[in-house]
Amino acid sequence: MGELLGASEVARRDFPPLRPGVSVVVPVYRSGASLPILVDGVCSAFGDLPHEVILVDDGSPEETWAVVRQLAMRRNNVVGMRLGRNAGQHNALLAGVRAARFEVTVTMDDDLQNPPGEIPALLNAMSDDVDVVYGTPDHVSQRRWRRSSSWLTRTLLASAIGAENASRMSSFRAFRTSLRHGFDADLGPAVSLDALLSWATSRFASAPVRHDPRTDGSSHYTFRRLLRFAIDTATGYSAVPLQLATTLGLVTALFGVGVLAWVIGRPLVTRETVPGFPFLASIVTIFAGVQLLTLGVIGEYLARMHFRVMRKPTYVIVERVGPSDARDA
Repeated sequence: MGELLGASEVARRDFPPLRPGVSVVVPVYRSGASLPILVDGVCSAFGDLPHEVILVDDGSPEETWAVVRQLAMRRNNVVGMRLGRNAGQHNALLAGVRAARFEVTVTMDDDLQNPPGEIPALLNAMSDDVDVVYGTPDHVSQRRWRRSSSWLTRTLLASAIGAENASRMSSFRAFRTSLRHGFDADLGPAVSLDALLSWATSRFASAPVRHDPRTDGSSHYTFRRLLRFAIDTATGYSAVPLQLATTLGLVTALFGVGVLAWVIGRPLVTRETVPGFPFLASIVTIFAGVQLLTLGVIGEYLARMHFRVMRKPTYVIVERVGPSDARDA
């Protein structure tokens, strides 16, 4: 069993010098069957180009970690990292990015929907004036509700972090590993890698890639989890929700002034009073709803401050396997 290592310790250390080559970071969750195929595909895609595959087990059952461990012990270019609990896809990605040893990092899912053979398309799109390249499929092999919820998440992300290219964002991305210096501090329990990359650079691009149907299992992202991720990103990296709450409060106050003017003015004009209980109940419901919504937005920000004051780690690495220099990193 390796040493217990929290995110705060990772953030304080100096990253080792980067080498020419590519680090492929894959968050792993209950996908032991597809990992050997994925690793073989990645190695075939690179050929003689120096590379490594970092498999970050995000709290999967023991059988998944056994596959990761076996791959890392059989291949000298595979690193296995096991998190102590399920921290989330982006938290696991951050753990892998901070452990990368090569100049370019590629992130991809473990479901083989983004074929490893498409990685060169991302690398070819990187130029001197581009730091991050997203793989954007022309056709996404997902159910309609998943495509719609993903679109909603990207739209909220765009408004939250001011990223004009959010509509092209995907989990299949390539970027310069040196960008991690822009987010090497304690980040709390909920992170978004795309938001963190926007802290470090504004030079984004996209490249068309193939997107295959899922061959095994089903996505672990439900609509509720996607919505939760969008809310975490919006409240964690932007003041837009607070600004929207302020705007909503102002609009509601103006509406209340209008209602007051109507209540006072109607008897003067028509000699008729405003109906009592139904009208009053409706107004109370509207104003109470706005107040609760505003309190909820403020509560999201307070919860984040609470977790950061407690120094809740972004992730905890409990075991590493692979080359000795990777473990030392």
